Amino acid sequence: MRTIFTTGQVAKICKVAPRTVSKWFDSGRLRGYRIPGSQDRRIPREHLIRFLKEHGMPLGELEDEALGKILLVGADGVVRSSLTEMMGVDEFKLESAVSGFEAGIQAESLHPDCVVIDFAMGRNESLMIAQNLKRNSQYLETVLIGLLSDDDNASGFDRTLFNETFRKPFDAALLAERIRTLVGRKKQSA
Repeated sequence: MRTIFTTGQVAKICKVAPRTVSKWFDSGRLRGYRIPGSQDRRIPREHLIRFLKEHGMPLGELEDEALGKILLVGADGVVRSSLTEMMGVDEFKLESAVSGFEAGIQAESLHPDCVVIDFAMGRNESLMIAQNLKRNSQYLETVLIGLLSDDDNASGFDRTLFNETFRKPFDAALLAERIRTLVGRKKQSA
């Protein structure tokens, strides 16, 4: 995962000539720095992503890293649509799975930053999904959030599996904000 780009690399990503990238840089529209004692320019990843978003340009190969990825497991249509509305497609990519098996397949292809598990699918299956994710070293940093019904809140289970739990009914805006915060922390520490 590259964090600093040359003008040539930026030109390939943007599908423009290297001279165009140099003009963006020299005009101050694309931020970066010059190598001391040289005319060579370097553009940090975060400045490139910001530039592409500000100008409505496709992120291309940077899209996966720029967007937070969320996997909703067992969530009904209401939860899915309210969370999709609150998260915004510019910041997050949301995928969903209806079963533990499907969640495993989706996790492998999506590599989510956050997995939201709705206990409405069944307490045992929900806990099994969380345990399987925590056992896999690829998902140690993945944020896990449980959506609990009143029944699940009353009964005891290992809450350390989850970064957060929300009792249903919950405020979708609050859940969205919490996901943003936790995923933001994860991406900064990566």
